[in-house]
Amino acid sequence: MGRFFAIGLVLVILCLLSIEKFACYGETHCLESDRKALIDFKNGLHDPEDCLFSWKGNDCCQWVGFWNLSGIVDCALLRLKSLRHLDLSLNTFEGNPIPECLGSLQALKYLNLSKAGFTGPIPPNLGNLSSLQYLDVSSDFSPLKADSLQWMAGLSSLRYLVMNGVDLSMVGSDWVPILNGLPFLTELHLSLCGLTNLIPSLQFVNFTSLAIMDLSLNGFNSKFPDWIVNISSLVSLDMSSSSLRGRIPIGISELPNLQHLNLAMNGNLTASCRQLLSGSWRSIEVLDLSMNSVHGILPSSIGNMTSLVDFDLFSNNVTGGIPSLIGFLCKLKSLNMESNVLTGGLPEFLEGTENCFSRSPFPSLMYLRLGPIPASLGRLSSLMDMGLGGNELNGSFPNSIGELSELVSLDVSFNQLTGIVSETHFSNLSNLKFLFMSSNSLILNISSVWVPPFQVHNLQMGSYQLGPSFPDWLETQKEINFLDISNASISGPIPDWFWDLSSNLSLLNVSFNQLQGQLPNPLPVASFADIDFNSNLLKGPISLPLVEIELLDLSANQFSGPIPLSIGDVQPYSVFLSLSGNIPPWIGESLIALRVLRLRSNGFSGRLPPQLSNISSLQVLDLANNKLVGDIPASLGDLQAMMQVQKVNKYLLYGKYRGLYYEENVAISIKGKAREFTKTLSLVTCIDLSGNNFLGEFPEAITNLLGFVVLNLSRNHISGHIPEEIANLHELESLDVSNNQLSGSIPYSMTSMTSLAYLNLSNNNFSGIIPDLGQMTTFDGSSYSGNPGLCGLPLLTSCLSGALDTRGTVEDDSENLLKDKWFYSSVGWGFATGILVPLGILAIRKPWSDAYFGFVDNLINRQMGVSRATSYRNRRRR
Repeated sequence: MGRFFAIGLVLVILCLLSIEKFACYGETHCLESDRKALIDFKNGLHDPEDCLFSWKGNDCCQWVGFWNLSGIVDCALLRLKSLRHLDLSLNTFEGNPIPECLGSLQALKYLNLSKAGFTGPIPPNLGNLSSLQYLDVSSDFSPLKADSLQWMAGLSSLRYLVMNGVDLSMVGSDWVPILNGLPFLTELHLSLCGLTNLIPSLQFVNFTSLAIMDLSLNGFNSKFPDWIVNISSLVSLDMSSSSLRGRIPIGISELPNLQHLNLAMNGNLTASCRQLLSGSWRSIEVLDLSMNSVHGILPSSIGNMTSLVDFDLFSNNVTGGIPSLIGFLCKLKSLNMESNVLTGGLPEFLEGTENCFSRSPFPSLMYLRLGPIPASLGRLSSLMDMGLGGNELNGSFPNSIGELSELVSLDVSFNQLTGIVSETHFSNLSNLKFLFMSSNSLILNISSVWVPPFQVHNLQMGSYQLGPSFPDWLETQKEINFLDISNASISGPIPDWFWDLSSNLSLLNVSFNQLQGQLPNPLPVASFADIDFNSNLLKGPISLPLVEIELLDLSANQFSGPIPLSIGDVQPYSVFLSLSGNIPPWIGESLIALRVLRLRSNGFSGRLPPQLSNISSLQVLDLANNKLVGDIPASLGDLQAMMQVQKVNKYLLYGKYRGLYYEENVAISIKGKAREFTKTLSLVTCIDLSGNNFLGEFPEAITNLLGFVVLNLSRNHISGHIPEEIANLHELESLDVSNNQLSGSIPYSMTSMTSLAYLNLSNNNFSGIIPDLGQMTTFDGSSYSGNPGLCGLPLLTSCLSGALDTRGTVEDDSENLLKDKWFYSSVGWGFATGILVPLGILAIRKPWSDAYFGFVDNLINRQMGVSRATSYRNRRRR
């Protein structure tokens, strides 16, 4: 807690000024000029809680700084000529840019602007701070950005650089040689910066002091940089979740000081276990290679990695067994070999041989995740966390688990375990706090008066036979926060005592049982909880909690009555709501900052409320696969965010949800397939109303939405014609109006829609000739099938008499025949006039006649060639 009061706006900076130039000594306290500068600085701050109450009197050295201030950073700080240490972190300067004047504090050695709420570009003149040793501009959600890091070349004294969360997506690959030019750099933190360029090679590695490098959570799509193995000073390297590929260089195992290596969740990093793990690994303590493509057999030399504390090979292609020499890893606390192709269990030495001068094997092991269940679990006396979930374990649940008295977390979920679990399995587990046993074929057989020896926080026993009655032993679990007993063969009413527990539950899932009766009103649950009563036999009116929650699923029950009108006021922060019924108009009145509204595949009915057009920020409206009826309201044409082309990519992280940041991630039906958008979602504008019962004509008003990218109105009952104004949607990439009752001709204007990459007009009543020009020539027959009145390429149906051509005019054979007669007649008269008259003249002189008839012959030959080519093309089209 002390750190929160020590940083923030820490203006003990006064005592860090040079002794020669600042009078923070003797009886004179601080200089008057410095005191006035700080008072001017304070006057620019917003301090409603009077956190800076100590800023009084003449003794500046006694003024204490606090965090969570707002306002502006006044450049009065420039008057503090000898300022060396400035910490503005953990404040809320929202909407304000980093003041450029900070780049003029020439004496500054320490600058911390982390999580201060600054926005916009990082001023390049910070590169003037040649004495700066510590720079931290990191942020959780801040839209701070930098288009180039060239300015960093001037930070010749820099030792510590943190830019976590800063948008560096526009920075080129030159960031590596720029940072390589900082000889004193010791720590480099560039996590979650949107770096996407290939990591370039370095001919000369100048990172002679670099000890800590964190490049995690980026999207390099690059080979692992080989030059890293030349940084002998490296102690910690984190490049997890960074889209790296290729082989992990063997030389990384020879780095003499490397203690922490995290290359997890890259997916495409490969290495042979035998080669990579046979290196020296002199100092390695944490080795995380999980979720990659590491393959092969573990070498026996793994026993030489005696400093190893945390070893994680989760979800790779490791084969064979675990070598017995792993028992010499006396410091090992966490071992995760889950989701590999291991055979056998823990090695044989567990049955008798003991190592590390201890009475038990692995004396420090507290966390174990393996494939097969070991036969001698009871001997792992220090084990606190055992994770065996998500494997293909079969057989029974071993009794020896009950001997692990230190066990805090037990996970055997999502396996194929069978048989009966009794009180014996839990007899000594008094420290158990997390129990995950869902998705097996286990049956709990305990006495009706059983009192468990544990008090769990998280209990997940979904798809576990707990019934037929509601499990009474749950009444003893007074500390429970997360409860999942879904699909557990429980029937009958929920007992009254349960609602005393539920008020503490952040997650409650009792779905897919046969629970009966009514829910209490109000519903007693914890704030921001996830509540799922889906697929039961509950009756009566819909109950709502008094506190705000995030998820409420009451679907597939027997509730009656309306959705409560107060739901918008009671649940303004819900992220998931599944209550069928009409789409409530309050969505368009209360959630006007919404960017994505996705309610597809529910049971919504009734008309679409016109109030949705009030959501000025709405870019994705997905109401597909419901039971909505009526006309598509013209008010959708007023959605402001869809009227403009989205050119700025805003990659945002939202909220904290269950302790994690929510990354925008939406699947949109585009070009006939579901496509997932994450980092580029802000560039997408989409309306998907497919799979409903909408009537009326094609909504012409939506042609005002000039920024449209995706429009899907398929599988409805929409009639009328597509307006020519559809061509206004120049950004439209995907248009699907299939399986409706649209008629008329295909608008000729659509030939100019150059962005259109997917078109589906199938199964309607369109007629006439398919426009054979521009973008319309790029689609195959499936785009137009199921329209008996359509003809022309790419369909096999030829256009006959009376068909509409591409401009909507009638093509009539008799009329064309009359035109042809007049044409040939005029050609005959022209021939007589143009040939016979000159003939008499040319007969007088032979050289003139030879030249003239040679010219005519060539002209006729060329024209006949063109005619033959045209005739050939017409035959092919038919």
